Amino acid sequence: MSTELLAVRPDRELTDGETALLFRLLPPERRERLLRQHRAEQRREPLCAYGLLLLALRRRLGWRMLPPVDRGPGGKPFFPDFPAVHWNLSHTAGAVLAGVSDRPLGVDIEHFRPVTPRLLRRLEADSAEEALRRWVRLEALAKQRGRGVLTVLNRPLTGAENASVHDLAVFPGCAAAAALGEGETPGRVQTWTLEALLEILAENF
Repeated sequence: MSTELLAVRPDRELTDGETALLFRLLPPERRERLLRQHRAEQRREPLCAYGLLLLALRRRLGWRMLPPVDRGPGGKPFFPDFPAVHWNLSHTAGAVLAGVSDRPLGVDIEHFRPVTPRLLRRLEADSAEEALRRWVRLEALAKQRGRGVLTVLNRPLTGAENASVHDLAVFPGCAAAAALGEGETPGRVQTWTLEALLEILAENF
């Protein structure tokens, strides 16, 4: 199973019916967590992320529902009943990125925004855009390893680590990266509109 990367850009609020559909598709653990989030605008991207993940796994493995999710020691989510199915999600305001593979991977996406002078210095960047491009690479690598970003932020990366992280062209105004297995390069990121994603989920689930 080669790596597959998908992205969607939620560009409007979800209707009550769309929210109900996406909630129904969530793993139970994630559903309970999001139900505790009372601000609807903070639910949109996580809901779309798991919808995107289910779509990818439906096409690749024939799954019609997401199995239970657990978290590793570093907080990385995984399917305990299907440890060979590797996946990772990331979302920022107005953008979602998902990856599935047969090898550990990490993905990260951030929309460009101002950053603190401290972060500029720490990442040795001259601009907020440069800092965020460096940040998503570090975050993707840390997520691939199942560890916090500080484990890679506080030391120089090895040549192999640098080679495993790839910049992604996903959406204008966003920085994105994926950390993949040795020797693997990412294919084209499949991008979806919100309407297309919701339509195919409603038809298939």
